[in-house]
Amino acid sequence: MIVPLAAGSAVDNAARLVAQEMSKDLGVAVVVENQPGAAGIIGADRVSKAAPDGYTLGGYNDSILTMVPNMQANMPWDPVRDFTPVSLATTFEWGLVTTPSLNYKSAGDFIAAAKAAPGKLHYGTGGIGSPQHIAMALFAARNGLDVVHVPYKGASQAAVGVAAGEVQAAFEAIPTVKSLVDGKKLDLVGVCSEKELAQLPGVKTISASGSVPFTFESWFVVVAPKKTPAAIVDRLNASIKKALANPDVRQKLAAQGAVPRGSSPKELGDLTKSQLQVYKKLIDDNHIKVD
Repeated sequence: MIVPLAAGSAVDNAARLVAQEMSKDLGVAVVVENQPGAAGIIGADRVSKAAPDGYTLGGYNDSILTMVPNMQANMPWDPVRDFTPVSLATTFEWGLVTTPSLNYKSAGDFIAAAKAAPGKLHYGTGGIGSPQHIAMALFAARNGLDVVHVPYKGASQAAVGVAAGEVQAAFEAIPTVKSLVDGKKLDLVGVCSEKELAQLPGVKTISASGSVPFTFESWFVVVAPKKTPAAIVDRLNASIKKALANPDVRQKLAAQGAVPRGSSPKELGDLTKSQLQVYKKLIDDNHIKVD
């Protein structure tokens, strides 16, 4: 399973849990291999060109399938044509994290600081077109902020950059930053859900802490190369669903802030097509650019 994202990211952590269970079910080792770079384009290109025999899979976030294709003029693969959907595995809750020394207590504090010093605050992301980039670009556009994008090689590196004070803030999936938040290396000043999260008591939603209404989540999906036979896809789909039904796996995913889902291949295909259009409009309307 090629994960075109950095080790330690939300998708990587979830993929390893699911792959471990799939190995037991399929009787063969399902090995996760990280191949980050170019916002996931390089690793996904390898999947798109692999033999359609079920032995090479892609473990992607939604950026790779629905965001990056809307921001890059010359894509080496098509998100619909060149992959066979297998399953939506999980979704992730997100939040806004800031450098503890700044002592921000809410999203409103970050907004106020950004408005007081236009172009002076920096935010970290996992790269151009990453979910972290899209989330902050949308948040900044809706709140009228001028903040500077600093792309890192991955979401985990961006989180460490915030903790070190290299940048002041980032939107991140909760599983990516939970250990840093628990260790007080990062301040979690708001969550991107519609309601407060039971596993994060006392942390307000972004919408209730000084921002215009704002929600955001991301996916972990599994795809196969194009023309992978339906029988193979169905077997892989069943294995993923079995993994996600395991109470121990569900508990570990929930502790990370990941929500087990599971879907049919068709449902994932339809979701990908619809979200491509949703993000195209959001990216165009908010003038989010690659540069």
